Amino acid sequence: MSQAEGRSRGKGSGRGRRRRGQRAHGAEGGHNIKLSKSLSYLLRHGAAKMGFQLDPGGFLYVDEVLKHPQFKRYTADDVRQVVADNDKKRFALQEEEGTGRLQIRANQGHTLEVEELDLTPITDPAEAPTVVHGTFLSCWDKIRTQGLSRMRRNHIHFAPGEPGEDGVISGMRRTCQVLVFIDMEAAMRDGLQFFRSANNVILSPGNEEGLIPPKYFQQVLQARPRRVLPLDLPSS
Repeated sequence: MSQAEGRSRGKGSGRGRRRRGQRAHGAEGGHNIKLSKSLSYLLRHGAAKMGFQLDPGGFLYVDEVLKHPQFKRYTADDVRQVVADNDKKRFALQEEEGTGRLQIRANQGHTLEVEELDLTPITDPAEAPTVVHGTFLSCWDKIRTQGLSRMRRNHIHFAPGEPGEDGVISGMRRTCQVLVFIDMEAAMRDGLQFFRSANNVILSPGNEEGLIPPKYFQQVLQARPRRVLPLDLPSS
């Protein structure tokens, strides 16, 4: 074999190893994404349907979750990795006092009732100077007439700032097109409640109809291109 052939084969072998490494890394990423989505559904919405009962704090035992057919391919280390890698900090892990058994919960986003979810009441508007809900232009006409709705969830979700700002890790998608800022003084003065979750998401159950009416919108911006959106309806 000539030196040129050896170099050619060596380069090809290196490219092959890189491609195999990329495929392996991609497979691992897909594995973790699927686990994250499955855990999110289980802990926020599907526990009862899947045969589980959340404890008062919203926790399940990891070892019991891993016995379920949907999770049997995963390990406790996989769960730890997903929790550590989740940039929005959607999940919390703890070891049960006395037994050391690993437990997991979703920090917010539930449609299931959770008796003692770790939420801190906001008692003064100054504690949350910026409260903003992210949505899309396709939803805006309905929101500006009816208000923000918690829909099937227990709370309406807000961020304490815009994506990318210091301390803002969750509360809205980066792809949101419309930013709805809440007048906290007016909303709290009229009895609307707000809470802060363990991953710094601002939550509100809304009024008795599960809504935050448009009169509590302080300002509404289109994200890109940046412009103020009018709150009044266009004349017919």
